[in-house]
Amino acid sequence: MTTLENRDRTALLVIDVQTGVLDGAHDRDGVVGRIASLVERARAGGTDVVWVQHSSDELPLESSTWQIVPELTVHETDPVVHKRYGDSFEATDLEGVLAARGVGRLVVAGAQTDACVRSTLHGALTRGYDVTLVSDAHTTEDLSAWGAPPPAGVIAHTNLYWGFQEAPGRTAGTATAAEVDLGASTT
Repeated sequence: MTTLENRDRTALLVIDVQTGVLDGAHDRDGVVGRIASLVERARAGGTDVVWVQHSSDELPLESSTWQIVPELTVHETDPVVHKRYGDSFEATDLEGVLAARGVGRLVVAGAQTDACVRSTLHGALTRGYDVTLVSDAHTTEDLSAWGAPPPAGVIAHTNLYWGFQEAPGRTAGTATAAEVDLGASTT
């Protein structure tokens, strides 16, 4: 039901599943395994897989911490969007990548829940996309020493509020990795 014209395709958007981002992340191996399964299902069904890769002082370009985790494989035909801000759309070519593929619906997985995942969810919805968060395929590190809830609480809260998110002419919600619809087309 996207508000974007002639954009009936779905893409799996995998955010910041990088070595340095997932080091010490909550349920890291389980989340990576579910993302691997999602990627496999998406490709088998003809759904685009779009990767987002963050760089910063802590994640310098081409460094070992910047690399996608070794358990996940980026195919040479998969678009990779490079970013420096939380919202994957901000100052990147993500919108152009999605428009060229006719994508109006995003299925989102990755890290970190309380930063780049949340920013991208909101950024996508405000830009007109339908957005489904894969409830068991996103994670974050423990930032409770700085006043944040424990990671499981951050993840649960994000799943709760995104499940009730709405906007005119757009849909939002959550689904587990096992139940999420990765259909290539929404029509």
